[in-house]
Parts: sequence; structure tokens; C-alpha cells
Amino acid sequence: MLELKSVSKAFGMIVVASDIDLSLARGEALGIIGPNGAGKSTLFNLITGMLRPDRGRILLEGRDITGLPPEQRCRAGLGRSFQIPLPFEHLSVFENLSVAALFGGGMSQAEAVQVCGETLALTGLEAKANLRAGSLSLLDRKRLELARALATRPRILLLDEIAGGLTDAECHILIETIRSIHARGISIIWIEHVVHALLAVVSRLVVLDFGRIVAQGVPSEVMRSSEVQTIYMGVPA
Repeated sequence: MLELKSVSKAFGMIVVASDIDLSLARGEALGIIGPNGAGKSTLFNLITGMLRPDRGRILLEGRDITGLPPEQRCRAGLGRSFQIPLPFEHLSVFENLSVAALFGGGMSQAEAVQVCGETLALTGLEAKANLRAGSLSLLDRKRLELARALATRPRILLLDEIAGGLTDAECHILIETIRSIHARGISIIWIEHVVHALLAVVSRLVVLDFGRIVAQGVPSEVMRSSEVQTIYMGVPA
């Protein structure tokens, strides 16, 4: 569904993506890990059009989207959550989803109402639809961030550290929600530092360090790699 071919990006002498070759199969759940500053969020910014690569191409279902702006990529099927949820705090939960569906997804009002209702149910926010977004707990703000991405009707969902800051019990709730979303056929790329949450969902793991892919494969094998352990611990494993 998604291909990155030799994608590179630098800010002056600082290389944040170095010849990244990456693919995502239809229906796959792919995890991405790496230390802070490895280039994980930059990779999402490149995929979603918030940054333009210096070199390389990005293909969505065979279509070159390298030059498309973010809003066109969103309507082409890319949905994204952000590390820090920033909803429209004075709007209700339902109104936040409506903005995503109407403007992000380009839907009619009737379509938006239906999609928002389905998304509220899927993310466990039905009972809080009329609450002001600014009054939500951290877990529900994370759910809302996930729901806003889903309200655009993506075929590929990009999750950026959505489990960060949650308790183990809250993580479990979020994992079950993400599993339900994946079961509906939505492909997922998930960046996460809470590795146990990630491993509960993904079938393939990619490790980034200094803008390079240093390992990828079956999650259990990748996590046993001495190179990966050294990257995380900072000393030879």
C-alpha cells in the first residue's frame, strides 16, 4: 500500500532520514522503534507531507504522492495521530470529529454524521460525545486523537506514540481499541516507546537510529538483536 524509495532529508549537516526504503503491505501492522532523535516522527512528517524529502519518492498504492500537500494525502487515505493531543478544546468531542470528517475527509454532512457516530463507538467515546474536549482525561484525549484520525476514513493509520503517559491499565484499553481498528482492515504504522503495547499489535518491527533503518523483521527476533539492545542501552549489550 505504501512505499518509500531512497527517501532522504537533512537540515543543514543534520541528517534526519538517510536513504529510507520501507514498504507497508495491505492490512499489515508495522511497528517503528528507536531512541529519541532517531528520526521516527520526521518519517511520519515525510509520509504525510508536512516535510518534503530532499531525495527519493513516496508511493501510495502505486501513485507518486511525493509532491502532494498534506490535505490531499489525507483525502487519499493517510490518517495520522500526533504525540501531543491538541484537540479544539472549546468544541465537543463530536464537533472535533466532525471537523476531521468534513474538512480532513471531505465528506458531506450526512456522511460525516454517520462516520463520526461509528468512530465514537469504535473508540469508546460514545458516552462523552457532548463533553468539551478540554475537559477530557489523558486517556480520553488520546482516544480523541485516535478518533480524529479515524474520522477521515483512512486506509493507512499512522500512530505517533499514542500510548505515551498512560498507565498499564489504560494501555491495555488502548491496545484493544487499536486491535479492533486493525481487524477492520485498516493498515497501521505505529511509532511507540511503550514497546510491550506495540508488540501486542504489530507483526513486523523496524528500528531507526540517526535517520537510518538498522534492523527490521519479526518483532521477537528484532528485540533480541544485540545491535538493537546496544542502541537502546547506550553500551554494548
